[in-house]
Amino acid sequence: MEWGQVPLHFSRLTMFPLFDLAHYVASALGLREQRAFPFHCAGGGTVFVKCGYCSSLETEIEPRTVRAGRDLGRVHLVQPHCSRIIGNFLLNFRYLVFYCPQDMFYRCFSFLPLRLMVAGMKEVTRTWKITGGITHANSHYKNAWLIMVAVGWARGAGGGLISNFEQLVRGIWKPESNELLKMSYPVKVTLVGAILFTLQHTQSLPIARHDLMFFYTIFLVVTKVTMMLTPSAISPFAPFEAVLRRMLFGWQHPPSNTKSEAKLSSPSTSSSCDTPSTRGNSDGAKKRQVKKVE
Repeated sequence: MEWGQVPLHFSRLTMFPLFDLAHYVASALGLREQRAFPFHCAGGGTVFVKCGYCSSLETEIEPRTVRAGRDLGRVHLVQPHCSRIIGNFLLNFRYLVFYCPQDMFYRCFSFLPLRLMVAGMKEVTRTWKITGGITHANSHYKNAWLIMVAVGWARGAGGGLISNFEQLVRGIWKPESNELLKMSYPVKVTLVGAILFTLQHTQSLPIARHDLMFFYTIFLVVTKVTMMLTPSAISPFAPFEAVLRRMLFGWQHPPSNTKSEAKLSSPSTSSSCDTPSTRGNSDGAKKRQVKKVE
């Protein structure tokens, strides 16, 4: 196989079952590590078993969170959004993440190389969800750019966009973490991908679809692995956002209090410097008055 044929063969990969399974496991691991009601099990891990009702409810919410992109895409297209459960096979894996005896399943996937592989495979599914959402939207609304971007964005970042509802169900209300007001890196990179694939689909971007899928996926995987290996979680878009902010909104210097401090300090310093002399003059005048009286 020639090197030029690699992107073409890569674009023909099927996500089911390996990549979809990695997506489910990675999402379950992420939910496992942000529990609202932690409880230490016999194996030493922290699992969500303190409240039985909340545990069962969260088990139902988790598959909805993983498939939130598909559901949000159907909402945008005014279609039935009650997606069926793919199978008990994937739910059993989610059950193992939370309730495996001695917490062996979670310990196994906590191994860094395996964790990186699962995270990379999940990022691969993001590309397929974006392209699938754009193609699906274009089949209903021909060349409707905004709808195509919205559906592709919802398909690829549905878990992040619906995270506030998922947190509310778990009893955590954080309105400041709204993804539409303060986007996280996955939501930003999915929005950029939705715009790029929409431009390519409408032939406004002169690049082949399989080439764009290949390079975009490589960027996603490399960035995700780098962010997991480095301690700092700085977004790769931070430098570009700073440049755009300066271009669109200009230089915004923080208000400095140097002038006000100088104004406040000058009377105090002058008064502090003048007080000894004024006191000396007043004392001399008093002595002169005393001498005249004598």
